[in-house]
Amino acid sequence: MNNFIDCHYSIIGKGPALFLIHGIGAAEDAWRFVVPKLSKHFTVITYDLRGHGKSPVTHKNFNLNDLIMDLERIRELSKFEKGHFVGHSLGGMIAPMYAKKFPEKTLSISLLSTVAGRSNQDTKNLLNVIKNMELNGIEKTLSTLTTRWFTDNFINNNKDIVERRLKQVIKTDPEVFLNVFKIYAKTEMLPDLKNITKPCLLLTGEHDLGCSPNHNKKMADEIVNSKIVILSKVKHSILIEQPHEVAENLINFISKLKF
Repeated sequence: MNNFIDCHYSIIGKGPALFLIHGIGAAEDAWRFVVPKLSKHFTVITYDLRGHGKSPVTHKNFNLNDLIMDLERIRELSKFEKGHFVGHSLGGMIAPMYAKKFPEKTLSISLLSTVAGRSNQDTKNLLNVIKNMELNGIEKTLSTLTTRWFTDNFINNNKDIVERRLKQVIKTDPEVFLNVFKIYAKTEMLPDLKNITKPCLLLTGEHDLGCSPNHNKKMADEIVNSKIVILSKVKHSILIEQPHEVAENLINFISKLKF
């Protein structure tokens, strides 16, 4: 029995395949500010995770391996034998675990605003957020997430963009949202990172508390061939607050790789 779902996906641009994997309660449009620049250098494949955006879901207690197999299905359908894989947040957990499972299909990975090496307190804090959502509802807990994702200055000056992101979360099936949040909270991939042999870019915001520079330094220490970049002044939503810098770092990193 297949454990993948045929997710909605889009392809734009020319060049090497670049698969972009979004995070919790988002969709392929999470990359909308980054894709125009990337598509000048790569064939960019974006998609909606199962249960997100336009992608279906068969059961709502799926796991990380299911998400990995969905990505492999996207790769098969795109007809690219190999690709570069870029994940943001939860997507940054899918990408390296995909690379571990399918190293022959992976050219490089880039982990944006993601985390490994959490302390017990880090994990406890996340589980408390989930508990609060389960007790009080996701919508009432969104203010906590908003200030973790965006800087105060961006919130004050870009209310329409922030509101759009919050509405996207609210429209996501709550069971799906809580399930992917639990996958994100309970996944600890630090022990697996030493098995990642593909070139890896780690990119996070200076003020991202959950996916901090210190977490990323721990991750970089475990990955043999890695580069770490810290974007100044931003928190978790680097795709929205600093899309130009994200795109430039991805282009520079991948363009220098030798195959």
